[in-house]
Amino acid sequence: MADQKVSAAYRWQVVAMLWAISFINYADRQAIFSVFPLLQKSMALSPLQLGLLGSAFAWVYGLGGMFAGTIVDRVRRKTAILGGLYAWSVICAATAAVSSFRGLFIMRAAEGLGETFYYPASMSLVSDYHGPATRSRAIGIHQTSVYIGTIAGGFFAGWIGQVYGWRWSFVVFGGLGILLGFVLNRWLKEPRRGQSDQLETAQQIPLEQIPLGEALSSIWTSPGALLLMGAFCCANFAAVVLLTWMPKFLFDRFHMSLAMSGLTATIYVQLASMCGSVTGGWLADKWRARAPGGRMLVQAIGVFCGAPFMLLCGMTQSVTWLIVALTAWGFFKGLYDANIFASVFDVVRPEVRGAAAGFMNTVGWLGGGGSAPIVIGWLSLTHGLGTAIAMASSVYLLAGALLLMAAWTQAAAQRRTALPQSAPALR
Repeated sequence: MADQKVSAAYRWQVVAMLWAISFINYADRQAIFSVFPLLQKSMALSPLQLGLLGSAFAWVYGLGGMFAGTIVDRVRRKTAILGGLYAWSVICAATAAVSSFRGLFIMRAAEGLGETFYYPASMSLVSDYHGPATRSRAIGIHQTSVYIGTIAGGFFAGWIGQVYGWRWSFVVFGGLGILLGFVLNRWLKEPRRGQSDQLETAQQIPLEQIPLGEALSSIWTSPGALLLMGAFCCANFAAVVLLTWMPKFLFDRFHMSLAMSGLTATIYVQLASMCGSVTGGWLADKWRARAPGGRMLVQAIGVFCGAPFMLLCGMTQSVTWLIVALTAWGFFKGLYDANIFASVFDVVRPEVRGAAAGFMNTVGWLGGGGSAPIVIGWLSLTHGLGTAIAMASSVYLLAGALLLMAAWTQAAAQRRTALPQSAPALR
């Protein structure tokens, strides 16, 4: 779609189409965690091996992120999005055929490779349909697919596994992804790069590809981008801890069924996160109009307020208080999540948004998501799973500190840009 005159309705239809793909993405990811007890029993897996299954996806997903991001800036993003959807869906379905820990590990790693193109491509594409005035809201609405997909993956994988066996969970979600790709191939269109920002500033100059070295340098020399990557690493660590281990924690401590533990571990967090994401997107767009670091300040509020409730999740012996903690943590998590990519797009050039999103994923999933499952699995051997989950809340506080620094850096850069050049001194 080379014409920059895109209807307002289609801009939001794009968000809806990507929402459906992201839903399948996260349902596929979450499915395995709800059948951990079945896998542990059928293959005699240790907690450390279960943690490795969670980390396998994150390691490959993270490693591939930096490469996927640079590729996305040079190819049609529609091709990257739908190609990735087909790839990870086929791999998900094929997981049903494995019969050993090694096979599961390989398939989880391969699925991470298939999914690595989606977020750099989709966030770059959304940013070309939605300019600074609506970008956080668009990404925040898209983010709700993560929560609904996680609920669906957690509950239905547990229910299907409980009734039909764990293998059918992967067949169902993989098949749905392949079908969705065929449906959306006709309707999803490629926008011109940078078109929303050009409309915002009334500029008509088309953006061109910049050399790879220059693109990477523009990201790695941006203090704001580096601080946001560090914050994402910490926040993702905390999020992956709960996504990976909460179903088993509920199964062990509160003796819930597989389906109920999968549902309880996801539904309160994810529904609350939906509310938080929509709120955070709206609030960040408003705050960003008044202060350059407004999106980052909204994120900082989210992680600082969420930390105490994550601590409570691991320490409480009451199902009621656990639900309260999961709900509150989920809402504040949504404030952060809505602005992950919108914030970094405020501090990098439009030509390198795919690469920036890719590097965000690399840092966040290698440093945070990749280490979280295995670190908590290891800590649980000596401290117990509940205490290990509670200990992860401290990482959230570090994320908040980094976000405050990023907001201050962005505000300082804006002030320097606004100051007039000083006249040369007379001698």
